[in-house]
Amino acid sequence: MAFDLFLSGQVEKKLDKSYAPVEEEQPNQVPASEKFKPFSMLLLGIDQRDNEPARSDTMIYAVVRPEDSRVLLVSIPRDTYTEIVGRGKEDKINHAYAFGGAKMAKDTVQEFMGHPVDYYAAINFKGLRDIVDALGGVELPITKDIVNKQKEHEKFTIKANKPIYSGEEALNYVRYREDSDFNRTGRHQIFLNAIVNRMMNLNQVSKIPDLMDMLGENFKTDMMPSYIIDLSKQVLLGESPSIKGFTIMGEGFRKNGVYYDSVDKEDLEFAKQMIDSWSNPDTKPEQLLMPDSRDKNDQPSTVKE
Repeated sequence: MAFDLFLSGQVEKKLDKSYAPVEEEQPNQVPASEKFKPFSMLLLGIDQRDNEPARSDTMIYAVVRPEDSRVLLVSIPRDTYTEIVGRGKEDKINHAYAFGGAKMAKDTVQEFMGHPVDYYAAINFKGLRDIVDALGGVELPITKDIVNKQKEHEKFTIKANKPIYSGEEALNYVRYREDSDFNRTGRHQIFLNAIVNRMMNLNQVSKIPDLMDMLGENFKTDMMPSYIIDLSKQVLLGESPSIKGFTIMGEGFRKNGVYYDSVDKEDLEFAKQMIDSWSNPDTKPEQLLMPDSRDKNDQPSTVKE
């Protein structure tokens, strides 16, 4: 009620700054009858340095089930070798955003996953850092100091066992990759869980307009502002979201001196089965195919329809 009375109009105006529909795509007007049906979204963490094209440092295919307050995150390692749709060549999947922005990233991931990408949401490093700081930091399960020390990488140390981590520390946590890119994708999922828990626990609706202001130019999405507001109210009124994560693994190789990841075909197939399960509005919560139902040494478990 407070949100509707005092904040809804403000938030929609502020979200207009971040609304960036993809070229050649019509705005996705969602009928009222389908407003809370499952949908997919490509989450992009954008790394843009001076005089360089923006690259998607993070790529996560998400399936959101608003009525169940459940989210599936499928992480795609950024060095995954695949066809870049619209370029007519194979390359690292994260280069799609650098070559053709959100449209090429959506098209490439859609082809790679074999499932549609309904929306995208892209946030750059500054936006992530500012949001975490505005929330007073975030809790992260760091039990051993993380030290970035390779000579070609930015140097930093994140101390273990702190009760709260700042925006800069959270950014370094999700960017750290010296222990493999696959471990890093796991940290992305942990961070998203942590930030959702922080926002839900704060329970301070009045902070929402300020958070939207901070996102501003640092956040872009093709989801219409009015739909974001409807979904947000559904989350506030429902149970705390349950987030499940899965990483598509692979094996590294070099081609012409460049490092790539060759995707594990069984992991990719299992990810597609999960997306099928989660995208189907008729799948009951207890029937959802879960990431932990796959043993790396066995075939995926089946789910009773």
